[in-house]
Amino acid sequence: MDFQLSDDQRALRSGMRDLLGAVFDRDRLRAAVERDGALDRSLWRELGAAGFFALRLPEEAGGVGLGLPEAVLLFEEAGRALLPGPLVATHLAAGLVKGAAEGEAVVTAVAADLPAAHLAEADAVLVVDGQAPPGLPGDVLSGDVSGAEVLAGEALRAFVAAARPVRSVDPLTPLHRLAGRAVPPGAPQAYSGALHYEAALLTAAEQLGSAARTTETAVQHARERQQFGSPIGSFQAVKHLCADMLARTEPARAAVYAAAVTGDPAEIAAAKLLADEAAVRNARDCLQIHGGMGFTWEADVHLHLKRAWLRAASWLTVARAEELLAADLGAAGRLPRSSAAYGRPVPEAGGGG
Repeated sequence: MDFQLSDDQRALRSGMRDLLGAVFDRDRLRAAVERDGALDRSLWRELGAAGFFALRLPEEAGGVGLGLPEAVLLFEEAGRALLPGPLVATHLAAGLVKGAAEGEAVVTAVAADLPAAHLAEADAVLVVDGQAPPGLPGDVLSGDVSGAEVLAGEALRAFVAAARPVRSVDPLTPLHRLAGRAVPPGAPQAYSGALHYEAALLTAAEQLGSAARTTETAVQHARERQQFGSPIGSFQAVKHLCADMLARTEPARAAVYAAAVTGDPAEIAAAKLLADEAAVRNARDCLQIHGGMGFTWEADVHLHLKRAWLRAASWLTVARAEELLAADLGAAGRLPRSSAAYGRPVPEAGGGG
């Protein structure tokens, strides 16, 4: 099986990188930070017009008709750019929530007892565990996405009113804690269904993009910054840090790309583990290479670290991913071996998915 990207996939990734460089450069990133992460609706619509959210919808439904491997490439670029907003939830809601595919609607998601991102700005909410909170008024829509329901209209307004804002480690991601959704001790976590695994994989792709970007940033700084008349990259300790960053990024890339082709839940769990580690540890090492300036607000390194922490706690945590892998390795509780278990064919490697 060939896991090399096709020419079309490389062009897709390059095109998204160029687009994000034009519509979300460093000035816009810093403007978003100053807005406390408030979404730019015009940027959201530009992403919709570029097919970011409708990528996997069939062409006859107004989408692009590509697959999960191509979606991973786009989300990797979004992670590189630190693009804010509930990208994963809106992408998954395309075709289910009116306006999501076009970027006219912002859709966030709630799962288990985790805080919800950008809840105050959302036009709809995916309830990923498939159990909407009791007592809500109408407009709770049963979705055709496995394991999810949609809150909209009056139900959404009541849901938002019952939530309370909590301090977020990431200045680009406002969070709300949801009343009455704490999971009792010992209760099973609801992580079944294709949607949750796909969300975890797309989040891992964002982590991969962040890990790659901090690696490049660290290497560039190590080449330019001089101490004792030499670039700091000539010092062995700095060389080792940069080499370790690359050695974490590339296995994570291989795992994420392979999981996108197979759709295997265990492989997705492994990809999320590797990508989370690469994103968090690479951001830390990048900060270390930058020295004192890396700790300042003006540097962007801390934004990658904070977002990596937040993503690592989203969809599949380290503990849950390890449990899934342990179950897959054991004789009991084996997981479905491919996305075909969810009614989807396994796409060919390097193809359109």
